[in-house]
Amino acid sequence: MVTVAPRTPSDLPIDRTVDALDAATRAVAGVLDLDRVLQVIVDLVRPLVAARYAALGIVGSDGVMERFITSGMDNRERDRIGHIPVGLGLLGLIVRENRPIRVADLMRDPRRHGFPPHHPPMHSFLGVPVTIRGVSVGNLYLTEKQDGETFTDEDERLVENFALHAAIAIERARLHAEIQRLVIVDERERISRDLHDGIIQGLYAVSLTLEDMPDMLAEDPEGALERVERAIDSIHANIRDIRNFITGLQPEALESGDLTVGLTALAQEARNWGFHDVHVDVGIEPELAASAKVDLLQAAREAVSNAMRHSGASSLELRLFRGEDEVILEVVDDGRGFETALPAEVGHHGLANLRARAIARGGELTVESSPGKGTRVRFRLPEGHARSDSEEASD
Repeated sequence: MVTVAPRTPSDLPIDRTVDALDAATRAVAGVLDLDRVLQVIVDLVRPLVAARYAALGIVGSDGVMERFITSGMDNRERDRIGHIPVGLGLLGLIVRENRPIRVADLMRDPRRHGFPPHHPPMHSFLGVPVTIRGVSVGNLYLTEKQDGETFTDEDERLVENFALHAAIAIERARLHAEIQRLVIVDERERISRDLHDGIIQGLYAVSLTLEDMPDMLAEDPEGALERVERAIDSIHANIRDIRNFITGLQPEALESGDLTVGLTALAQEARNWGFHDVHVDVGIEPELAASAKVDLLQAAREAVSNAMRHSGASSLELRLFRGEDEVILEVVDDGRGFETALPAEVGHHGLANLRARAIARGGELTVESSPGKGTRVRFRLPEGHARSDSEEASD
């Protein structure tokens, strides 16, 4: 019987090493699950350097191992060993000193911290740091080179290549997690803005219509009853909108996809809120994405609510028309007006929310007003930033 010794990297066909590095690259590029990518890396590098065991550990900000991926032992062996290493001994040294370490016999090295019960014996050792922009975030190490050999310079260079792939995977996963966090923050801000501009404004308007109800009940019971019924209808509409927001749908007024219907419904709400003369002027309805229609309707609602709360106006006009390569929404009232140069009162976020909506779509918000001359709020969206859903989906 002839025993063939395992080959070292210098003996291996170049194609095998290249294929392994290519597989690691593809894993890093194509898989977002960090543990799966790291498992691919340790499984690929272990046979290339003829090691019996391989492991890759990632340390947290406190210097303690937070991830530990192994190759060469089954789940039963892992479970018997128990808790993952905490980064003491040679494993911690690699991270702290940010340099490779090779040892001929772990059992005789004074820097080792020792093995827990049921840990397999390990002698030869090669560990390299995993670094991101020069900072060590973990280590990749291999033990028990077959046939009692020690790890070589060439082994070390090869393992450093795989450690580089691991670093890229770790950084990519962290960037992805940060992007997801930012997306969540942005979505929270959007929901907060939508709730403020739409549902909260609607409920606030209802509360205003009911403020003088005690006096009205004494003076005009029938009128009071009609106003209460309108308030109840508005509350029910807001409840439906809340349900729609929770389930990820658009506000009810836009379910038809018709912006004219939405603005007409808002005009009726404004009449219920106490405006005596409300006029809606919509030209040819532009082809807009559903999200742009939501922004326009919420902008209109916010402007109408501002007029109701602050202007003392009796008439209101809602206009939607197309300019040159843009869509323009105007809300005009005949109220008392105000000095636009003065800072907004604390807690009044209406115009700031409107401006944020416009800027997010590459548009702008302008407000024309002066004392005694009413207010014109103009919300402008470039058509290129508010195009149809089909156009957005084709990008």
